Amino acid sequence: MRVARYLADGAAAYGVVDGPELRVLAGHPLVNGYEYTGERVALKEVKLLAPTMPSKVVCIGKNYADHVAEFDGQPVDEPAIFFKPSTAIIGPGESIVLPWQSEQVELECELTIVIGSICKNVEPEDVGQYIWGYTVANDVTARDLQATDAQWARSKAFDTFCPLGPWIETEFEQDGQLIESRINGETAQSASINDMIFGVAEIVSHVSKNMTLLPGDIILTGTPAGVTRISHGDIVECEVEGIGTLISHVL
Repeated sequence: MRVARYLADGAAAYGVVDGPELRVLAGHPLVNGYEYTGERVALKEVKLLAPTMPSKVVCIGKNYADHVAEFDGQPVDEPAIFFKPSTAIIGPGESIVLPWQSEQVELECELTIVIGSICKNVEPEDVGQYIWGYTVANDVTARDLQATDAQWARSKAFDTFCPLGPWIETEFEQDGQLIESRINGETAQSASINDMIFGVAEIVSHVSKNMTLLPGDIILTGTPAGVTRISHGDIVECEVEGIGTLISHVL
């Protein structure tokens, strides 16, 4: 099931993707369940929003060996946690705005976990019951600032630096799907999500043992090699096979 959040009469609404249409839901599915209003709207006629607005955006770094290697980094013994602010989130089709502070902004396509219920001190074998679904994110990064700052907060935190979408896939199961990014149609990154060093269960369990995850929170699971600079006028696509494609423009 693909759950989309979209703009309706100036407010956020939810629907389930059914071919070219959305079956409109009566409210937030984590609150009201999957109660349909009976209304349908054409998907092409609505503005999709980021599928969730989390209390926090948790990110996992150094989770693909080839990405670690391209920066001459050292492997880690446990998932490396950092954060992006929720103010960095934008929805599908919106624009990544390049900040004047940076001269090297790069894309990072990532499989993203969406939490469905309060999650604290959860063991790996129990993680599934706490996951609402999965979506796609672009962990946009000011690489030059990441290299010069004492820590990563500024380089990851600019407004528009977390495109998210296009929807939440509730039935996604990790099975070697392709994760890929493209700039103006040219492939930048391409890998199997099975190449992740730490899998979904390990990541969610580890994070939950360090902080409480709330419904709607997201965890970005890391990016493969091929992170590439983006420039004004570019069209950026981030895709996870079985979920969908997140498209952003660069300004």
